[in-house]
Amino acid sequence: MVISVPKEMPLGRGFKEKRAGISPGGVRVLTARGITVYVESGAGSGARFSDEDYRTAGAEIVYSSEEVYGRADIVVKVERPVKEEWGLIREGQTIMAFMHLVNAPGEFLDLLISKRITSIGYEIIQTPEGALPVLDPISQIAGKMSLQIAARLMESKGEGYGILIGGIPGIPPADVVIIGGGTLGYYAARTFLNAGARVFIIEQDAKRLEELDRIFEGAVVTAYTTEGYIEKMVAFADVLITAVLTPGAPAPVLVTREMVRSMKRGSVIIDFSIDQGGCVETSRLTPGDDYVFVVDGVIHYCVPNVSSDVARTATRALTHSTVPYYVKLGRLGLKEALKQSPSMFRGLYTLSGYAVNENLRDKGVPFREKSDLIEELER
Repeated sequence: MVISVPKEMPLGRGFKEKRAGISPGGVRVLTARGITVYVESGAGSGARFSDEDYRTAGAEIVYSSEEVYGRADIVVKVERPVKEEWGLIREGQTIMAFMHLVNAPGEFLDLLISKRITSIGYEIIQTPEGALPVLDPISQIAGKMSLQIAARLMESKGEGYGILIGGIPGIPPADVVIIGGGTLGYYAARTFLNAGARVFIIEQDAKRLEELDRIFEGAVVTAYTTEGYIEKMVAFADVLITAVLTPGAPAPVLVTREMVRSMKRGSVIIDFSIDQGGCVETSRLTPGDDYVFVVDGVIHYCVPNVSSDVARTATRALTHSTVPYYVKLGRLGLKEALKQSPSMFRGLYTLSGYAVNENLRDKGVPFREKSDLIEELER
């Protein structure tokens, strides 16, 4: 089994990706188990891992994208391949990355089908209990980063409202509204609460709301996801964070343009659901040095790979959660690994010339139910 780690190319529309597909520590685990690992020169530079770090860990360094793809059985990336890489993908390869195929160009999906590529999306690898073992640590990072992002954008030196997130005695803190109470929403709430902000969480799952209320001991105000509560809370929010996720599916638009117009001038929206299309009607992917734009006086921050700004931490977190899957693939091969790992099986987008994820059913490509594949794998 040969695993290759290409150097990440800029994402579509100019977004830079500094994270690496695997850390040198992860390479060491794989090579110790007899798995051959090729790493493209410079693949770890954004996370401050040198070629020598990878070489010492047992990887072989190659010096072109053509070679790193040409040698691979399994291609390990952070983001799905960009257009410049499509021609390098070989028939029958396996690609593992944050694929987000529901928002991918149709030509790329056609290529995965025509070349019979096995594609596994980190964002939809899911345990039978519903946990997202690869996405969760990246969501934790994003949730914790939300405070430093918001604090910077709120400063008066830009378009910000000019208030201190935590306030001071006699001066109220910022009101932070979080839509979505999952992993990212929880870590964002905890981080803002520790900084002294007033925090509100809107969540659709009643059981999760009870759990959050218990965890925060009533320090966070919780509300059901209804249009009325969203409209009310968005209007007074100094910071609005969207963290809504249905694995593999487009994000629902919960905050309308009219709601955005109701917000204070200089307030901040951080739409963490943008990688699945965004939860705010005015959100859009915007390349640039700071990825910030203003609509109706409200600052928008819509970055699909926010943890790339702490690339070393994020690469290590990604490695810790993905290496067990690589080890299983290297030890058992694709078919047996999918049979023995329900989580990885749930992460399949395409296999053997078919789309197999429900969210790709209407994308105009050959589709098969996963239940059919289970029977096939058993034979």
